Amino acid sequence: MRIYIRISFLLLSLTGFSQLKTLADIRVRDPFIYTDSISKTYYLYAQTGNRLLDNDTIKGVEVYKSTNLKDWSGPDTVFSAPSDHWGKRMVWAPEMHYYKGKYFLFVTFTGDEMALKPKEQPEQYRRGTQILVADKPTGPFKAFTNKPTTPKEWMSLDGTLWVENHVPYMVFCHEWAQIGDGTMELIQLKDDLSGTVGVPRTLFKATEAKWVRSLSTTGFKYHGYVTDGCFLYKTKTGKLLMIWSSFGDKGYGLGQLISESGSIKGPWKQIDKMIFEEGGGHGMIFKTFEGKSMLCLHQPNKGDKERTQIYELIDSGDYLDILK
Repeated sequence: MRIYIRISFLLLSLTGFSQLKTLADIRVRDPFIYTDSISKTYYLYAQTGNRLLDNDTIKGVEVYKSTNLKDWSGPDTVFSAPSDHWGKRMVWAPEMHYYKGKYFLFVTFTGDEMALKPKEQPEQYRRGTQILVADKPTGPFKAFTNKPTTPKEWMSLDGTLWVENHVPYMVFCHEWAQIGDGTMELIQLKDDLSGTVGVPRTLFKATEAKWVRSLSTTGFKYHGYVTDGCFLYKTKTGKLLMIWSSFGDKGYGLGQLISESGSIKGPWKQIDKMIFEEGGGHGMIFKTFEGKSMLCLHQPNKGDKERTQIYELIDSGDYLDILK
């Protein structure tokens, strides 16, 4: 009996260990890591379709957990789109933020309605960012309403949260597929993040960055200038930076710009120095429990090969660079 108990315990231990994964094992496009100081846990959010190789029969968001950024458990479902959800065609780019005692998931969904577009652009289904809410970082997350938070008629994606002078804002992308030259937009949110206040304000266009190239010159069929994956960061000297992605001479990359006023409202000035030039992007920045600033992005940018990559950042006070 004692031998049987020991063997059973060993098998259970091995089973638990075998469930741990490294980042090399987990396909994630548009990764987002949340550092929870309460539980001393890192949460990695991903759309369910990543794991299922874009099998869209299951629409949702899931999370992996780690205490050391190396070994990850999960995934566990944090959101499953209900049968009547407006955006069940595609689920993209989930990111999670803590605000005023609640946890908010910003997710880009694609619905079944066709989007308005220029004649020269491909047919597209309308998409937008929707904000979901939960009491815990592990969910379950629920929608405030059954519609996008971004403007209904727009092709929008990759919304992120920024709070300035106690006022919440969302920065998001107005997509190239609808307007040709993609833009970064700002809109104020209600205090509980349940909706928006006013109308969007354009912060910059993709072509304002010298390094950005048209999709048609980088191996794609259509002409257009991409804005993707925005994220805000305050430097050690208090400067406000934004990182974002587009396509340059070496493919998908990660650029940066600085607010000349120090405010989210700008004006924004592009920084010539890119953070990441070749085959990786849609970045975000988090701090480790030791206080190090880390860049998280996916690389490469193709097929089922996307993986979360983490790099320590050098904060110069005026711009960011990867620690070599």
